Amino acid sequence: MQVPELAPPRRRQVVALAAVLLVLLAAFLVVRQVTADPPRSAECAAAEPGVRIDPAAVPGGPVAGYSGEQLANAAAIVNAAEALGMDTCAQVLGVMTAMGESSLLVLDRGDAAGPDSRGLFQQRDNGAWGSYADRMDPTTSATNFFLALQEVPDWPSLAPTIAAHRTQRNADPDHYARYWDDAVEVVSALAGRRVLGS
Repeated sequence: MQVPELAPPRRRQVVALAAVLLVLLAAFLVVRQVTADPPRSAECAAAEPGVRIDPAAVPGGPVAGYSGEQLANAAAIVNAAEALGMDTCAQVLGVMTAMGESSLLVLDRGDAAGPDSRGLFQQRDNGAWGSYADRMDPTTSATNFFLALQEVPDWPSLAPTIAAHRTQRNADPDHYARYWDDAVEVVSALAGRRVLGS
């Protein structure tokens, strides 16, 4: 019986190096797949870097049925998102959520589901949204909303109403959907150009 001859040391080194490189390549591909951003939702696919609104230049309105204080509050929401480095999708999503919660007004009352809810986002007095003063301040309450939105896994890949629902925990996940088009219109009017879509 003939025993195969051992490969020369140089050949073993090449084989070992090739094996190590294959393992590293496989690990890189796995990490890349896990850390790759998921595809964005159809509504957010055309998002751009966030816009900044000059509060003094907010139109009096009406825009999509909103005017005056409502548009000033929308500008505060937009600017809170921009200050956190968030894009136009997040800005529209924030305005959409406040439309659905308070009609873009700082409300000092709740409802049957949340009698302790206050402000633009009807945030509860449960410690998660700050003090009463925080919830009643448009910029602070919007900032707290966006910080919570950032904790929602892969929020840009979700339908905006679902992302808002997972942030706000509204009883109806589709509650905010009807406000999306109006929010796009309002943020576009504040920015002076179309911010999403065609």
